[in-house]
Amino acid sequence: MTDLSRRAFTGAAVAGTAGAWAAGSGATWAATGRGTTAAPHPDPYETAVRAAAMTWRRLPAGWQQAPFLADGRLGCQIYAGPTPNTLKVMLSHTEVQDQRGQWRAGIGYSRLPIGYFTLTLAGTVTAVDWSLDLWDAELRGTVTTTRGSVRLAALVHTARSALLLSTRPSAGESGAAWSFTWLTAATTRTSGRPADYTPNPDPRTATTDATRVVEQPLLAGGGWSTAWRERRVGSDRLLAAHLVYRSPGDPAATTREAVRAVAATLAADPARLVAEHRAWWHAYYRRSLLSVPDKRLQSFYLIQLYKLGSATRADGPALSEWGPWFPETGNNWTGLWWNLNVQIASTGYLGTNHLELDSVTAAFRRFEANLPLSVPPAYRDGQSYALGHPSDWQLRAGEWNVGVPGSSRISDNFGNLTWGLHNVWLAYRHTMDRAILRDVLFPVLARALNFYDHFLHEGGDGRLHLPTTRSPEYADAADCTYDLSLIRWAARTLLDAARTLRIADPRAGRWREIATRLVPYAQDPADGVLIGADVPLAASHRHHSHLLWLYPLRERVWDRPADRDLMRRSFAHWAGMRDSWHGYSYAVSSSMSSVMGAPEQALDLLTYFTDRNTAADCQLTENTMYREGKNFALESPLTGVQSMLDMVLQGHGGVLKVFPSVSRRWPDVSFASLRAQGAFLVDADRSAGRTRWVRVHSEAGASLVLEHGIEGTFTVSDGRGRPLPWRPAGPGRIAVGLPRGGTAFVAPRGTDPDTGPREVPATGPALGPAVTPPRPPLPCTCCRRLASAAPASPVPRADGEFR
Repeated sequence: MTDLSRRAFTGAAVAGTAGAWAAGSGATWAATGRGTTAAPHPDPYETAVRAAAMTWRRLPAGWQQAPFLADGRLGCQIYAGPTPNTLKVMLSHTEVQDQRGQWRAGIGYSRLPIGYFTLTLAGTVTAVDWSLDLWDAELRGTVTTTRGSVRLAALVHTARSALLLSTRPSAGESGAAWSFTWLTAATTRTSGRPADYTPNPDPRTATTDATRVVEQPLLAGGGWSTAWRERRVGSDRLLAAHLVYRSPGDPAATTREAVRAVAATLAADPARLVAEHRAWWHAYYRRSLLSVPDKRLQSFYLIQLYKLGSATRADGPALSEWGPWFPETGNNWTGLWWNLNVQIASTGYLGTNHLELDSVTAAFRRFEANLPLSVPPAYRDGQSYALGHPSDWQLRAGEWNVGVPGSSRISDNFGNLTWGLHNVWLAYRHTMDRAILRDVLFPVLARALNFYDHFLHEGGDGRLHLPTTRSPEYADAADCTYDLSLIRWAARTLLDAARTLRIADPRAGRWREIATRLVPYAQDPADGVLIGADVPLAASHRHHSHLLWLYPLRERVWDRPADRDLMRRSFAHWAGMRDSWHGYSYAVSSSMSSVMGAPEQALDLLTYFTDRNTAADCQLTENTMYREGKNFALESPLTGVQSMLDMVLQGHGGVLKVFPSVSRRWPDVSFASLRAQGAFLVDADRSAGRTRWVRVHSEAGASLVLEHGIEGTFTVSDGRGRPLPWRPAGPGRIAVGLPRGGTAFVAPRGTDPDTGPREVPATGPALGPAVTPPRPPLPCTCCRRLASAAPASPVPRADGEFR
């Protein structure tokens, strides 16, 4: 191994066989779907996804514009380099972090930057013609310079966790060369950085067996190695890069592992590598389909689905603020934020039938042992759990603990864990997998509730009350609605879980007492539910913290007329003050509108956000990421996936609703294999404003009450067309006894509809997902109706930061 002294170093060509996959090959430059629609029977899955391809006609400048590739861990973005004749490939990895737990996680367990590849060209870049083909999860295109051009293809192999960059330069750019620049392994977070913080040491750069390596040690032990090598055959070039992170671990061992991985990747047949990669992604997209007539919004949905598949895996880290795409200059959001962000970003993969992405349930299963570390020392009794934020992907908050309700140390962290466990409950409900209930939700939730129970006390009214806590990012309050809603949900859920699991738990009596005696939420006759006792929502607030009971906990439901007034008043008061709303405020309020039977408002709210309107200096970026001021994130656009799912399918409280909140502007909608609570897989089709048919497949044999939406008389049959017994279960609803593996098909009587999935026709112009600014949108009708004068700003936390 030969040490190199330069911070950046250039790769040499290595003789060998580049194989069939190269930037100029037919395999790479195959048609991107335009020809597939001419086939006699076009594949609706491929047609829809290829149509959502993202295109670039000008060189992207950075994180907010660039194409993005990843495999759940290793990620990259490609954009303009530091000089006019360079391209930059920013490399990042979701597991790469510091290990200095003596500080709060955002510093001590901070995600760390890695470095970037630079392609140096002979001429100045004058144009690009790039397409991110979502169906193949590959970037393909050309870079034109004043001296020639370079054809480029890139992917992050989903099984090997390898970055593959294929180039074919023209004669004028034959000298184009890759180099790698490492970045200092230090946190980019400035909030709360201690005076004695020091960066990790500089890495060692080396070459072994023609493979270049950057070996980065950590002061706390362990580290990572980035290894890469380029092979050339004629004018075709193929670069492969791997990253191996281990802490604790021996940096030299990570280097050997990374070098072996590069050698194995380059020794494999490139055509086979690409075929494996594409096969995974093609199967991924076939797990479900949603087609709507607004093709711009459909493309947004599919891009988020691609983003989810790129950003996380059940066996990998849960979603951090940046996913696998570290912004080059970084910002403050260097970990996982459990006070809202992980929770709202991590529901869409359930309804879209992507259980392989359930990293939240997996995190609580794998790292439960770290949850006592967020409990204040005086309450670490072995039976109490909490979760501070930020944390790392192993649920460690560093030296930070959540504080003590009713004391001088109050944080907005008290509900993080319980809210996160609601995501686990959703995973259970969507699968009916008792192992999730038995091994994860029940034991962890019991200890989360036990932490709260330390502070519940009986008031003069005989009710159980909670001392002062903090409604996230707004204000301190006794009997805080945010916390009470989570406590009430936890107690009821534990009682239900114990019954389901047939566990005679000695704690059940206390859970029952909490569920029945917990103080009701403080209310205002006009404005609905308050922040807490004597604390109104007096100013615009981006969080829906005080409305968790409405959504997603669904404690009150629109189906019960007695609940509607409180739901309506509380939502209208929050939604009537939008000056401080952020992107996710619009996405969540869209879902709230859907569950309250307001489809036009639901669509208006989601469209307002996805049209890239600026709200409180927050905006969907050109490449469908998200920025809040100068900081970057991705939870808001991912939340929009759930917003669209709530329009077309809802399954709560034992009732499955098909097309419950579809706008009249969407006359046609088709979906296949969407997953609903009860472990139901649902297909349905709507045409000219009417439901044509519904098919429900039961994976678990749960009871089914179906609100099918079919007008007039109808038939109910099984998967083989035989009549299936059913009974009325209310207006527009039927109860069907489906065994595990059974299927119910509902259609208007006398019809024999085509029941295959379909790509529905567009209404209005199909703008496409090109990453250029869309048309300036008009304010939506609900925004004009509910807008109000600018109110006072919400009260920040004691440490002066919102995140």
